[in-house]
Amino acid sequence: MEPVPTLVHLDSPFINFRDFDFAEGSHGYRWVNTKRFRLPADVPDDRNVLAALIAHPQFRDTYDGAGVQDWPRHGQWWLDRITPDTYKAVDDATAADIIHSWASQHGDIPEKLEARLRQEIYTPIRTATTRYVLGRLAEDAFHDYGPIHIDYHELVLIDRPAAVLVLLVAADD
Repeated sequence: MEPVPTLVHLDSPFINFRDFDFAEGSHGYRWVNTKRFRLPADVPDDRNVLAALIAHPQFRDTYDGAGVQDWPRHGQWWLDRITPDTYKAVDDATAADIIHSWASQHGDIPEKLEARLRQEIYTPIRTATTRYVLGRLAEDAFHDYGPIHIDYHELVLIDRPAAVLVLLVAADD
């Protein structure tokens, strides 16, 4: 494998379901965190892109409210248990269904939230060149206080024409 390219972190939009009025049903303490990165022009393949993401300091986030830390954890797992091979390629319909099924599991989604999901989540899923879902990791991959989320879904969206990578984490507490 070639040297790991450098990604540039652009921003980290956060969608908190508690910010929307669920007239019937529940927000379920759900949220979506996206981290967007600029891709360098010379990244040869997706495996190298995934390796660059895993190596990036922004990847060291347990999504427990502590933010990005200099520690060997990502999500609920030890960082060293996650490799490019732990991500599995999926098509746009599968990626969108993962998010839609999770988001609507407690009932109807308020229209304002649905609009935001369309703009910030479903559109990037649709326009991505390739999409990956974090596969199932072994039980011993959980770090010392994981699992901390009830549901946890992680997608990586690579949009080569736009030169953007999106790390998308959808979870609930």
